[in-house]
Amino acid sequence: MTIPAGLRRTVLRARRDTGFLAAGVLPHLALVPVWAWAATTTDRTGNWLLTVSMSAALVLLGAPVLTAVQRARYRVLIGVDVPRLTPTAPEQRTWASTARWLAATQPWRKIGYHLLLGPLLALLELLVLAVAAGCLAGVIAYAWSWALPTGIRQDWFGYLTQLPAYTAAGLLLLCALPWTARAVARAEARLALGLLGPSRARRLQERVDQLAVSRTDLIEAVDAERRRIERDLHDGTQQRLVSLAVNLGLAIATRPDLPSDAREVIARAHLEAKEAIAELNDLVRGLHPAVLEDRGLDAALSGLAARTPLPVRLRVNLEERLAPNVESVAYFVISEALTNATKHANAMRAEVIVRQVGDVLRVRVTDDGLGGADAAGTGLTGLAKRVGSLDGTFHVSSPVGGPTTITAELPCAR
Repeated sequence: MTIPAGLRRTVLRARRDTGFLAAGVLPHLALVPVWAWAATTTDRTGNWLLTVSMSAALVLLGAPVLTAVQRARYRVLIGVDVPRLTPTAPEQRTWASTARWLAATQPWRKIGYHLLLGPLLALLELLVLAVAAGCLAGVIAYAWSWALPTGIRQDWFGYLTQLPAYTAAGLLLLCALPWTARAVARAEARLALGLLGPSRARRLQERVDQLAVSRTDLIEAVDAERRRIERDLHDGTQQRLVSLAVNLGLAIATRPDLPSDAREVIARAHLEAKEAIAELNDLVRGLHPAVLEDRGLDAALSGLAARTPLPVRLRVNLEERLAPNVESVAYFVISEALTNATKHANAMRAEVIVRQVGDVLRVRVTDDGLGGADAAGTGLTGLAKRVGSLDGTFHVSSPVGGPTTITAELPCAR
């Protein structure tokens, strides 16, 4: 006879959950002898100071061992992984650092679980196991009743009517056992995750730290890819265009006997090649200026100010070389601000101030243009997102009639 798949899964789950609960009885009762001995000894001798200190030492020593046993039980028997809480130990042992470390480890949660909650969970587990034993005894009532001696069975008044009731009760308990054991196992797992593992606030903080690290790695990967594309364009495509422009120029200079139509076509191709080289130069600088990587933000901004069509007053005050992603974001904020001032604001002059104050890089770009810049526009929104990717702040002040001031603050702690 083939057992239905659903029934097979229910039986296997009930066996797993019941075994899990049975394995938790002894660990949950492990500290009961400690406080029972403490209560008995204190009542007998009256020396509560020695008794409390010894029992507290036993609890403190036993709690980590019991926590490891419980973690193994949850992981092996029901597949629940209770995370470890391992805060970094302080480098200098002071009372304040030790107190912070203890607050982070939160040992009282584990002690409360093993010392107070453990016995209650053990009673609940024993109750479920008693239900399992009762349903098993009820289901096989006829078998164990006929195994009794004949005299005992004959003296058992009403056993012929009681056995069907026992069997029916056993079947009902057997049907309820999988869901009962499952509910208790889930409740224990939630309590263990809440008390033996990190707290919700701690888990959220760890998740925030992980997301911050992954975001930083992503930004660095994108920046590295941008630098690779810049190198490939500069060393490959740009050099080919330069070679093409040189050959076309040589053809015009060395072949005076060419027909006028051919010379016009070659001259037009030569001009387009030079324009393509200029556009490619602008594209390469827009991706990632080589001077920014080689010489830093100060030199890159000096070159940017020199290329800008309007006069730019540049003041840079940096204590040290910044992280590459911070330099990149600061450069593109200033570059976009100067481009907007040139193309859209009809500005006559601009001022760029870059200053490092502690662990913050402050960037301010001011122009005397027409103002009225839309902070929700595509370009400024993109700059705000770039700055926000580093947990920085971005602000635009552009009243109609000017001036326009763009400020950004970037955390630059390494």
